[in-house]
Amino acid sequence: MPGPTVVLVHGAFADASGFAGVIRELESAGHTALAPPNPLRGVAFDASVVSDVVKAIDGPVVLVGHSYGGAVITQASAGLENVTGLVFLAAFGLEVGESCASVQQPFPPPLLAKTAAPTPYDAPGAAGGPDLYVQKDGFRETFCADVPVDMADVMFVTQRPLAVAALNENATAAGWKGKPSWFLVSEHDNAISPDAERFMAQRMGATTDTIDGSHTAFIAKPVAVATFIRQALR
Repeated sequence: MPGPTVVLVHGAFADASGFAGVIRELESAGHTALAPPNPLRGVAFDASVVSDVVKAIDGPVVLVGHSYGGAVITQASAGLENVTGLVFLAAFGLEVGESCASVQQPFPPPLLAKTAAPTPYDAPGAAGGPDLYVQKDGFRETFCADVPVDMADVMFVTQRPLAVAALNENATAAGWKGKPSWFLVSEHDNAISPDAERFMAQRMGATTDTIDGSHTAFIAKPVAVATFIRQALR
């Protein structure tokens, strides 16, 4: 029987191409990987998109979510019988009735709170309100401090916005309550407080490890992150 398919769900201000190094590592080890686009419009809508992708896969699936992608896999996985495990990479593991904004309130605000800015127009396809981008001044320090400057410049230009409404949308399901989970905390995360990440990991009873890296440590250290994901595959 084939092993689980790894479905990688990206977060805000990025796209699935950031998983390139992780995908190469996983596939070179014989695993099948898929990285569908995350619309970044709202938790329920984005989860339904990911859910449709997973339902079409014949066989077991390990869902991997980075950042806001963690909120999406939390919601989507609750109704997916073929999902055998969840992996959170510096991500949101929400409780029912909780949002990405509310879970962070007890913790010191990350640098992202200062460097993110809304658009002057409403977010297309979202429930209401603007889109959110990370401003150029502070982008690398906030998002990807451990990649080269020229790479960070490209990541800034190509960033995909998150609808502000998505940050305040409450989860209505939490798949980690019934599925094993793994959580990789980024020690130098300036987009989500590492303390908030540890709180979410402990609450879900996740197998937890830390990585000496930024919010997007999986880009700078794909070997280490792929090795962590492979724990869930075993």
